Amino acid sequence: MNHAQLNALGRALRVLGEHGEALGSDTPDSRLHELKGDLRRAMELLEDTVTTAAPATRCPEHPNGPVDASAQDLCLLCETRRRSARRARLSGGPVPDRPVDPVPSRYGMHGDRPQPQQRWLPEAWNGRGWELCGAPRRDRREAELFLAAERRSPRPAMAYRLVHEFTDYEVLRVWGEPRVVPVEPMG
Repeated sequence: MNHAQLNALGRALRVLGEHGEALGSDTPDSRLHELKGDLRRAMELLEDTVTTAAPATRCPEHPNGPVDASAQDLCLLCETRRRSARRARLSGGPVPDRPVDPVPSRYGMHGDRPQPQQRWLPEAWNGRGWELCGAPRRDRREAELFLAAERRSPRPAMAYRLVHEFTDYEVLRVWGEPRVVPVEPMG
């Protein structure tokens, strides 16, 4: 339903509401014919806006699915799932909603995944905390050369460190001592 159809339908229904409030035992036939015309217009607007078939079931998951008259929500698919779960519970077997064995996915099993790779993260002290100061490197020597070049730069940080990332974070080497520098107003 687009915005114009929504507005037109809302307007027609509001007009019908006004007719409903004005109805009484002494309403003349001319007003009833006017009400009939407004009802017809509202129905035509509703017919134009509804594009899908009426739901066959009361199931929010399968509104147009197959119908089972004995099911509480008239949905054959959901009722079949509920019946198989009840049958499994009565027979003492596993509930079919959860697979007993792990199902292989297209990404492989947990044991098939490669181990995490090590990286070296160069970090600099910014006065309040450590922050990443360059791209993570796969080679330790390359990361140390990068930090040496950073220390020789025109505006070096107060301290640098190299963090080894594998399965957990471990600080291997720290250059300098971090110190907190108070921020001076108008400084």
